[in-house]
Amino acid sequence: MPPVNDRKGRNEIARRRTPTTGSAALGVIMAVVCLDMMAVAIVLPVLPRLVGTLMPGDRARIALVFGWFGASWAIMQFFAAPLLGALSDRIGRRPVILWSCFGQAVDFAIMAMAPSVAWLFVGRILSGISSANIAVANAYVADITPPERRAAAFGLTGGAAALGFVLGPAVGGALGGIGLRLPFWCAAALAVLNAAVGLFVLREPARQSSTPPPPLSRRRLNPLAPLRLFARPGLTRPAIIYALGILAQQAIPAILVLYLENRFGWRPALIGAALAGAGVGFVVVAGGLVRPCVRRFGEAVTLRLGLIGGAAGFAMFAFAPHGHDIWFALPVIAIWALSLPSLQGIMARRIGAEDQGGLQGMLSSISSLAALIGPLLFTSIYAATISLSPAHPWAGGLALLLAGTLLLGALIPAFSIGDHRG
Repeated sequence: MPPVNDRKGRNEIARRRTPTTGSAALGVIMAVVCLDMMAVAIVLPVLPRLVGTLMPGDRARIALVFGWFGASWAIMQFFAAPLLGALSDRIGRRPVILWSCFGQAVDFAIMAMAPSVAWLFVGRILSGISSANIAVANAYVADITPPERRAAAFGLTGGAAALGFVLGPAVGGALGGIGLRLPFWCAAALAVLNAAVGLFVLREPARQSSTPPPPLSRRRLNPLAPLRLFARPGLTRPAIIYALGILAQQAIPAILVLYLENRFGWRPALIGAALAGAGVGFVVVAGGLVRPCVRRFGEAVTLRLGLIGGAAGFAMFAFAPHGHDIWFALPVIAIWALSLPSLQGIMARRIGAEDQGGLQGMLSSISSLAALIGPLLFTSIYAATISLSPAHPWAGGLALLLAGTLLLGALIPAFSIGDHRG
């Protein structure tokens, strides 16, 4: 038996204990990412109404509480992501991913039984901890994918995340018509199923570097520590683009449901259908168009096209005069799905194989900070402007317009990034 600190020996043991194929492993990872996104999306059509039943109040107050739900989830992501990323480098990707899948089942069960808003917060906080495995899942993809194919692989995981936005709102909206708590029980069952499949199918990937991982330390577990890669040559501008894009992304779970319900009077089933339609668009673009676009135009141009599409989609949401106009905005904002996998491919190419886990930890820390700031920012703007809606119907869309403006701002550093065709 090889020594414990022998990385190649550990990988060989993992391969013997869990026989599987690379495609099967990628499929399990995509399922994990999909379920993580469902953790956010499945509750969107019903959570505002559930909050309203547990804490009656006006629309502005419910909007602010809704924002704090997103912020509490992000705070836990912020602290948990570095720990899970460091643990995955040290003890392996597989055990961390499996632990988080089982944790999600507990989170959803708590929210399903929550007798008060406080207990909903408890469940959401635990969900933030267990859902921090997205960074580990992305590191797993980087481990099993050669550099020239990583943009396409990240496109597949992006498609899986988008699929979560298809299944989550669709299931949540449909089940929410039966009972507001039923979507949470469904999500808990799916989490258990995903963990069971991963237990028997997923194996520890063979790392592309023989360099041993750094030991766990206070500095490495510091949630701000992964941001040190901001200063790495070639990563600063892509990281800024990533931060602006993820911040803009928070407008969708934070206020789009409230916006559609309050401005157009949509019910949970219709809201779920609209979010599912957006998810379909993201699946098609991220899963089917990223690779041909990167081959034809390069990663940098594909990134810019995605940012422009996202900004245009947010503008169409904000200025839609009627509810049916929302459907025309969905395929436009779906173009945004070109940007993230292209950007991840650019960054993964500019860093060594031994730091892929650190890169994903940095991205997760950025995502957590954006997810902390975004819900509070967008819901505060929405709560402040919703009172103007009767006289100025467009006022409720100002927060969405801000999200589009952030994407336009991300174009400035995006135009300075060199191109690569892969």
